[in-house]
Amino acid sequence: MSEQRVCVTVTDGVADVRLSRPEKRNALDPAMFAGLVTAGERLKGDRSVRVVVLSGEGPDFCAGLDFGAFRAMASGERLSATAQLPPSDGPAKAAGQRAAYAWAELPVPVIAAVRGNALGGGLQIALGADIRIVAPDARLSVMEVVWGLIPDMTGTQLLPELVGRDVAKELTLTGRVVTGEEAAALGLCTRTDPDPRGAALALAREIAGRNPHAVRAAKRLLDMAGRVDLAGGFAAEQAEIGALIGSPNQVEAVAANFEKRPPVFRDLP
Repeated sequence: MSEQRVCVTVTDGVADVRLSRPEKRNALDPAMFAGLVTAGERLKGDRSVRVVVLSGEGPDFCAGLDFGAFRAMASGERLSATAQLPPSDGPAKAAGQRAAYAWAELPVPVIAAVRGNALGGGLQIALGADIRIVAPDARLSVMEVVWGLIPDMTGTQLLPELVGRDVAKELTLTGRVVTGEEAAALGLCTRTDPDPRGAALALAREIAGRNPHAVRAAKRLLDMAGRVDLAGGFAAEQAEIGALIGSPNQVEAVAANFEKRPPVFRDLP
């Protein structure tokens, strides 16, 4: 069951999602893959959710594949393929890809809070988030080449957008480990903080206090940047602003600013 591997609580519009296998450094096994996908699908349909914080129980974010998966590979077996999942209509089809890309597909911002190890598949899960706050001494690596493999959880497509094609190749072809501080310098994370989960929750609460319709619209537009032509992007921008101006939540944002009070926004119907 997903509850055994991934725990989800929602408070005041902030979904706190935690990989919950600390005794195994939150390593990925079929149940963890299924738990991540199930959690993502659940949150996708929850209109009360405004922001998601993704983190790991214990000292690590996620140390990558469970060692049992590497032993199974000797006989050509792929344990992620045994995860029990419903069919997907999105671009990600394999279980590992869905476990990482589920977070990119959410209509609300996702903030990954990373401490300890984020290796291989663990790093790729963090790449699915919109924002990554990382402990300065965290250890991050595109580690698959060390095991004679390639990143196959969407990392080959998402990593170059963050760090550039050349840096993505260097990290992928060497498997070298970088600290949180170097990750920030490379663009692999948004910023560092000695308490990444606390910082992520504080940021999430700030975002959750904004017009949820504007936040979702902004994520849609920013995700389009560089993936559609300029004419399409500009047209989408005008369509989104047209829908926002005069809407109840936008009117409330203006009123709250003038009246110097916290806004009270309505969640999506």
